[in-house]
Amino acid sequence: MKFMKQLVWAIVFGVVGSVNGYAAEKPLEVIVFPGGSDWPLWVALEKGFYAADGVTVNVTPTPSSVFQMTGLIDGKFDIALTAMDNLVAYREGQGEVPKVGEDLIAVMGGDRGFLKLVSTPQVKSVAALRGKTVSVDARGTGYAFVLYEMLDRAGLHEPDFQIERVGGVKQRFDALLEGKQQATLLVSPFELRAHADGFNILASGLDTVGAYQGMVAGVRAAWAQSNRARLEAFINAYAKGVEWLYDPANRHDAMRIYMKYAPNSNLTEAEAAYPVLVNEETGFQRRAAIEPAGIEEVLKLRDKWANPEKRMHDPSNYYDPSFYDDALKR
Repeated sequence: MKFMKQLVWAIVFGVVGSVNGYAAEKPLEVIVFPGGSDWPLWVALEKGFYAADGVTVNVTPTPSSVFQMTGLIDGKFDIALTAMDNLVAYREGQGEVPKVGEDLIAVMGGDRGFLKLVSTPQVKSVAALRGKTVSVDARGTGYAFVLYEMLDRAGLHEPDFQIERVGGVKQRFDALLEGKQQATLLVSPFELRAHADGFNILASGLDTVGAYQGMVAGVRAAWAQSNRARLEAFINAYAKGVEWLYDPANRHDAMRIYMKYAPNSNLTEAEAAYPVLVNEETGFQRRAAIEPAGIEEVLKLRDKWANPEKRMHDPSNYYDPSFYDDALKR
């Protein structure tokens, strides 16, 4: 069963997420949205950082946030590399499905979202989306509220446009290229692929909302306490992957890793993705550190757009820094 799971992952996303030498240790089950945002994870796998910290990792790509978050809550997965907003939503009972994870917490940062609003060649501005269909993963979680804010600032409010649930970024990217919807919010480097095919980049999340906590490592607090050493090892290895990417001496090898793990990629795409993803201002967060101001923006948008309405707690309620702090002391 383990081999088949790894084989499926290898076929779907080009990577078998396990390392040799620690077969007796139960692997960490990690679920991710496939894409360039997983580059530090690929590095940590490729360079043996997880093995060096004594853990094995099985990686599963998710088709949607619902699949990912319900699997995390049910204990099918140990760690989810997911949007900070997803953790808050499912903890507060505002998820896309009636599933509540009362002890969901973030334990590590990742990025600021890499969010770009991308449209078909015929749509030249955000305002031109009036009367058009825009796709999301889920209406009330993830990055949907950043999308609503972009549209709102252009004077568009439902029913000025239609929202269609499509699934994760890969599913939305494919649907956009097929013309099934007129725009969607993509995560880098998917917008680079679309732009190369004549699609338009209408707005960016960074320009719209500023500080924003995108991807984090989310866990169940009870599981984290029972598996503290293994979780800290995961965080430490991932943070090493981030810092390895930021070392200019590793750029050439980083291109090789990108092309190995990202399906249907090439050197041109890898070289275009690098300055976007490995960027002090807009890219991976150094040492995978969470930005408190980014969490505050996530909660601010959730206060404004979430349904049912519910006042969010203090940011510290959704993030336990102790695992991260101890991990980086390893």
